[in-house]
Amino acid sequence: MRNHSATLFEEAKSYFPGGVNSPVRAFKSVGGTPLFMKEGKGAKITDVDDKEYIDFCCSWGPLILGHAHEKIVKNVGEALLKGTSFGTPTTAENKLAKLILENNPYIDKIRFVNSGTEAVMSALRLARGYTGKSKIIKFDGCYHGHVDSLLVKAGSGLADTPTATSKGIPESVVNDTIILPLDNLIVVEEAFEQFKDQIACVIIEPVPANNGLLKQRREYLLGLKYLCEKHGALLFFDEVISGFRVHFSGAAGYYDIQPDLISYGKIIGGGFPVGAYGGKKEIMAHVAPEGEIYQAGTLSGNPIAMTAGYHQLLECSKIGFYQELESRTRDFVSNINAFCEKRGYNFHLTTIASIFWCVFGKKDISRADQIDASKMPTFSKLYHNLLERGIYMGPSGYEVGFISNAHSESVLNDAAVKFKDALKATFE
Repeated sequence: MRNHSATLFEEAKSYFPGGVNSPVRAFKSVGGTPLFMKEGKGAKITDVDDKEYIDFCCSWGPLILGHAHEKIVKNVGEALLKGTSFGTPTTAENKLAKLILENNPYIDKIRFVNSGTEAVMSALRLARGYTGKSKIIKFDGCYHGHVDSLLVKAGSGLADTPTATSKGIPESVVNDTIILPLDNLIVVEEAFEQFKDQIACVIIEPVPANNGLLKQRREYLLGLKYLCEKHGALLFFDEVISGFRVHFSGAAGYYDIQPDLISYGKIIGGGFPVGAYGGKKEIMAHVAPEGEIYQAGTLSGNPIAMTAGYHQLLECSKIGFYQELESRTRDFVSNINAFCEKRGYNFHLTTIASIFWCVFGKKDISRADQIDASKMPTFSKLYHNLLERGIYMGPSGYEVGFISNAHSESVLNDAAVKFKDALKATFE
């Protein structure tokens, strides 16, 4: 049996640290050799050994229309013939911004950047500059990119000094981050009291989906908004995953909660590198060149990414798009869960909108400390059973799955059969 991926991975290790350009691709969590893909179409991808998979990774979420969507491919091809980058304003930026702002009442102005990490980093600077305060509150289980001040874990106390999760991060940077458990408003209030008049913002994934799918109660998110308003801090929704994925207006629209700042990720680029942050007009007015808080990017608003994003979000803005996608996702998840319940597996899929996650237990969870790390070897076994049957997901038990509009009912029925067979091979 050919295994060109293994050969390519050995070659890649001579070029890149660990053989990859993003850590989770290395399959360290599940074991084995990462698969090299050569093409994708619709809901399926094909590796370099010509094995086809139903794809539930969807490039980690942004491919909400599936791979190589014909309208994106056509319009990007036409844009490429006009030039790839200018370093000047283009009409493509205006078109995408207008589409977003006319359909998203939770932000007044937007700034395009080149990644989700850059969007979060820039919005944090804005929060600090706008409030004149330096400390931030983040939550255990929420990931916000590889920003120095956010790569932290909790100390010994709820609002104790956190510890960096990566070398190379100065202690002085980490000390301005307060890390707290999710789904507990009491500790947030205590942190505000302990660090009175020092907290610039509370940053949260309103749909935490980087460390499992830790669904939060609307009442909890509203409580955070109340506490921020009470103590003069900004509420910052990091919607790099949930933005345009759970609703056109992201989790802000899904829960109908108005934050002060929102960051978005690659979904607004149709598969191209892009990110954005936005917020209330009076806050965004402080961003250079209009204001005194500097942020820049040579390739920000790249016309190719803007074109792809426009034609993707144009499809997403159609009436019923998100309702239909959520309905298909729920049918798929319910199919799997009914099978697991019947056979007595200590396993289920949890879901919100078009996102799902494998839970080794019978109940949904809302905090990182509720994840049973001892079950990750079982996930690895399940993962390879899924691969053998032609199902591709993110190679970690902490990663979520995504369903795209290209995952038709027939594709999902086929996937459910394969998923259930993989579960039998794992648990029996």
